[in-house]
Amino acid sequence: MRKLWMIFSQAVTVLVAVLFVVTTLKPQWVQSMPWRTNQPATVITAPVAATRPAGGLSGTPMLSFSDAAKRAAPAVVSVLTSSKAASRRGSRQNDPWFRYFFGEQGSQPQSGIGSGVIVSSNGYVLTNNHVVERMDDIEVMLTDGRKARAKVIGSDPETDLAVLKIELDRLPAITFGNSDNLQVGDAVLAIGNPFGVGQTVTAGIVSALGRNQLGINTFENFIQTDAAINPGNSGGALVDANGTLMGINSAIYSRSGGSLGIGFAIPVSTAQHVLESLIRDGQVTRGWIGVEPRDLTAEIAETFNLPLKDGVLITGVLQNGPAAQGGVHPGDVVVQIAQTPVANTSQLLNAVASLKPGQPAKIMVQRAGKVLALDVVAAQRPKAPRNEIARQEVPQEE
Repeated sequence: MRKLWMIFSQAVTVLVAVLFVVTTLKPQWVQSMPWRTNQPATVITAPVAATRPAGGLSGTPMLSFSDAAKRAAPAVVSVLTSSKAASRRGSRQNDPWFRYFFGEQGSQPQSGIGSGVIVSSNGYVLTNNHVVERMDDIEVMLTDGRKARAKVIGSDPETDLAVLKIELDRLPAITFGNSDNLQVGDAVLAIGNPFGVGQTVTAGIVSALGRNQLGINTFENFIQTDAAINPGNSGGALVDANGTLMGINSAIYSRSGGSLGIGFAIPVSTAQHVLESLIRDGQVTRGWIGVEPRDLTAEIAETFNLPLKDGVLITGVLQNGPAAQGGVHPGDVVVQIAQTPVANTSQLLNAVASLKPGQPAKIMVQRAGKVLALDVVAAQRPKAPRNEIARQEVPQEE
């Protein structure tokens, strides 16, 4: 019995060795054995945004925003502007020193190209104020080739927005989205007419939200994106992956004049408020209290022995202004305006601007270690001087 067991063990060892050699040197022999059955492999399919033929191969999956572009692009227009040079220079054209340095300019017309967004089927177009400012002739060109003269309904230099009106039928209108729901990393498309080459769609993501203190506008709350925005894109649309309007492209950060991957768009929440005000009243009405604000830095808080990290230091109060009449003093730190917390001058500026003139509002201030609730009746914000906005400075007096 023991002898038989040894013979069996040796035979099994030899067979295993032979099978190992065959599997290593001739694996196809093992795969062709009739006793081997093919087991199906588990396949995991990754989701894609869209599936359509590409490169001649039907059904090849590829990521595409073509549906969003098709939905939004017809409502994005080119804005062609022109103005006589003499009307822009005014009386300086007759100054001999001006003619000495710049020569005889004559009345050579100046032109510009920007973009706009049709926001209603009855012809209202939203664009940037700097696209149409001081222009004598404004023409809007649609993607279907139609053109129309445009009339300026109103403008708001402090947000750099303007509303135009054209008289055409069968106008495509863009769908408004909710910019408050945007998150960093969301995909966006920038649609406009860069460099006058024709309508162009570029893609990117939201790279930052709430950008302010850039010195571009008085009221800033920009959406930052790396979607390529170039000269001529101003006034165009920033849309999400569904083709709904999220912002109005307004400015770029650039050292060369071209896109460096940092563009800024005015949120549609701001643009819609300005649009409605300009159509209804011809102007945007904002609150004003008459103070000089300053950001509360750690150094200032330590110097004045303030037990606060967030808030806005009031360095000056306009005599007999709304804030002075409400009891605000220089040295107060504003922490809240009408249920809206404020941590910097930009937030204070926007919170005060949202107040309704003539109606009282609670302003919470920190003074000598105490929190006071003051009733301040806001007045209507006076228009900022044109040269102040042209220098792209944020006015210190709110």
